[in-house]
Amino acid sequence: MGLVGVQETGNGDEISAIPLGTKTKYMRMTSDDPVEAEEGLPNKKKHEANKYVFACAIFASLNSVLLGYDIGVMSGAIIFIQEDLKITDVQQEVLVGILSIISLLGSLAGGKTSDAIGRKWTIGLAAVIFQTGGAVMALAPSFKVLMIGRLMAGVGIGFGVMIAPVYIAEISPAIARGSLTSFPEIFINFGILLGYISNYAFSKLPAHINWRVMLGVGLIPSIVIALALFVIPESPRWLVVQNRIEEARLVLLKINENEKEAEEKLQEIQVAAGLTNAEKYESKAVWQEILCPSPPVRRMLITGCGIQCFQQVTGIDTTVYYSPTIFKNAGITGNSELLAATVAVGFTKTLFILIAIFLIDKLGRKPLLYMSTIGMTVSLFSLSLSLAFLSHAKVGIVLAILAVCGNVASFSVGLGPICWVLSSEIFPLRLRAQASALGAVGSRVSSGTISMSFLSVTRAITVAGTFSVFGVISCCAVAFVHYCVPETKGKTLEEIEVLFKDEDDLQEESEVEMGDVEHLMQKS
Repeated sequence: MGLVGVQETGNGDEISAIPLGTKTKYMRMTSDDPVEAEEGLPNKKKHEANKYVFACAIFASLNSVLLGYDIGVMSGAIIFIQEDLKITDVQQEVLVGILSIISLLGSLAGGKTSDAIGRKWTIGLAAVIFQTGGAVMALAPSFKVLMIGRLMAGVGIGFGVMIAPVYIAEISPAIARGSLTSFPEIFINFGILLGYISNYAFSKLPAHINWRVMLGVGLIPSIVIALALFVIPESPRWLVVQNRIEEARLVLLKINENEKEAEEKLQEIQVAAGLTNAEKYESKAVWQEILCPSPPVRRMLITGCGIQCFQQVTGIDTTVYYSPTIFKNAGITGNSELLAATVAVGFTKTLFILIAIFLIDKLGRKPLLYMSTIGMTVSLFSLSLSLAFLSHAKVGIVLAILAVCGNVASFSVGLGPICWVLSSEIFPLRLRAQASALGAVGSRVSSGTISMSFLSVTRAITVAGTFSVFGVISCCAVAFVHYCVPETKGKTLEEIEVLFKDEDDLQEESEVEMGDVEHLMQKS
């Protein structure tokens, strides 16, 4: 049967006139024709690949639910822990902040561990360590035992926060990498919301039981994580580095549209991994290259580690951990009312991280970072003014709640997810795990320092004064984004590496490659 042209937006059952310039496609008039079925295969393969990568990103992000839940639940549980175990304000600061400080051990070890045993099994190791610590905390009879569990959970979190974005970035196509790599931040926010809801749901139980139940509920996701390890593949880039080329090819065939695209990607990864010029990297250890960096690597480290630190020194963790303290200072009384207000914060944080997912690969990283840091600056100064001049007034309470929600909304739409996206995509493959670990260390140290000193600082300069300082730091973050963060939207991981090279670096690299070609020609 003959072929006829039909309008792309037209009815497939009719033959319509085709105006000049109309985009057309050709199709068989019989729906069961083999040609039509063959034409649909690429789209079907693309859809299956997208679903597979999407599922892998979700499973890899499950550890982040545990981190988020711990952050959210501790903000309310600490009220009842203080009542049950009679801990001091200093012990309360240490209990809250030590998680972030100790997690740097996990982050530092995570880079080398993931290079040794693989990205996938590092995700599993993180879950095991965190869940062990969570169980110890839930059953702790004293502050000392509670701290032991907290230390173990911190190490697990350190592994988890650095490996999930790296894994997702290495399996994701460039066009969707921003959205998928921000999944861990989405799951952190979802976990925080669950923690807030858990606080409110179990707050009516006796004080010696409720906080244990709150912490114990967080152990449930471990079952899903254990099953996920048998579903998700290993990172193809890690497999290439291990010279397991065939295994990498099989993974790439699953996550790419066709065999040709998978082969092209495999060749790109091999070049990036240095397998085609191995001697170039064998003589220089990874940590030596990080500690004594070339100009392009130095620029990457400034961007990656800088954005990680700004994410925390703007005070987001204190807003989450100590939101009941902030609202109490604003004039809200009663534990139930305080915890209900924190639930509103959790919903806001989760809603705006979902919005970020749809925008990050459309608007780009840099526009969202501008919106985020400027919005945080306005919200932090508004919160400071409401606490300073309108404390305990009805309008002051409303303004404080709106300012806190505005702060977490601005954070979640930009600085929260994009921080992890950038730190996982800007480093070259040979440095990615270790450099991302270093950035995660900066994030955790900043978070722990701020969290462990918050109550002491507020006693010295008031809660309002503390948030005005955070506002000033947020202003500095706007400048950092402008001068130090490049736009990486839509670029492959290999293309992003070139963004940090100036003309001299590119010329030197070109001369080295020409020398390699001449050497090979002479040998042949």
